Amino acid sequence: TECVSGCVCPEGLFDDGRGGCVEQKDCPCIHNNEWYSSGDKIKVDCNTCTCQKGVWKCSDDVCYGTCMIYGSGHYNTFDGKFYDFDGSCEYVATQDFCGDKNSSGSFSIITENVPCGTTGVTCSKAIKMFLGVSDKTELKLENKEYKEIQRDVGDDVQYWNRTVGLYLVIEASNGLMLIWDKKTSIFIKLSPAYKGKVCGLCGNFDDKANNDFTTRSGLQDTNPLNFGNSWKQSPMCPDVTQEIKPCDLKPHRKSWAEKECSIIQSEVFKICHSKVNPLPYYEACVHDACSCDSGGDCECFCSAVAAYAQECIKAEACVFWRTPDIC
Repeated sequence: TECVSGCVCPEGLFDDGRGGCVEQKDCPCIHNNEWYSSGDKIKVDCNTCTCQKGVWKCSDDVCYGTCMIYGSGHYNTFDGKFYDFDGSCEYVATQDFCGDKNSSGSFSIITENVPCGTTGVTCSKAIKMFLGVSDKTELKLENKEYKEIQRDVGDDVQYWNRTVGLYLVIEASNGLMLIWDKKTSIFIKLSPAYKGKVCGLCGNFDDKANNDFTTRSGLQDTNPLNFGNSWKQSPMCPDVTQEIKPCDLKPHRKSWAEKECSIIQSEVFKICHSKVNPLPYYEACVHDACSCDSGGDCECFCSAVAAYAQECIKAEACVFWRTPDIC
């Protein structure tokens, strides 16, 4: 789009926006403030885009959606809405029976959130996974391992598990995948067949982030607390009424947290900054590093940085950030 035939270049040539004159076929393209030459390819989600005559031409495969829950109550929905919710209860992370009387649903994922540290923030201690329509298979991920609580007799949804590096991966035959770091981070991947058909704290996966706060009763809300409270599993749990700001409660931890978390905005992650905005991840990291005050503060910090690194890898920006001194 930057390629123009102005009065700068001889006839038949175009200003490439970088001080040169090129033929139209050699016009460069721009993506996230970086220039790419004609013929260059980049990955955007699961699609490949090629620069042709100054314009990106992309394949249009439908991609898997990913929802991320990590640290002290941070959520990034399938549609990319980032928010915080510190509830202490069991909540529906995502499920595919959402009020439509005809949908029987083939899965639900429940996150059990408990207080971590003394400031009142919560993190995911255990994950329950229900698979199948009638006699459900139930799996529970807790204390670094997973247990099969109940096995579906009908076997209408099967699953496999494997370990990949630090992560435990559970993949089900209905297009659902769960990736767990055996601590407080969980990534839920869904096949495109579920677009617009799921609900819970991970949103509705319809490619629109602005309607992700749809409550259990089907109403749209703008407040993450009302939205989060609506998805609790037990009416006995108290509602969350205010957002917790751990660095205000523990000001002595704030400068340490900011210093440690600054790695996210540093040169180490530079190649990722133009692809994934570091700011929400940096703020979440500071929040977590302030709140983890009853042991495990390095683990909280490491999980927060790993969450940003994971998003960078998805955006094709591989960052080697772990060192013997850092995580």
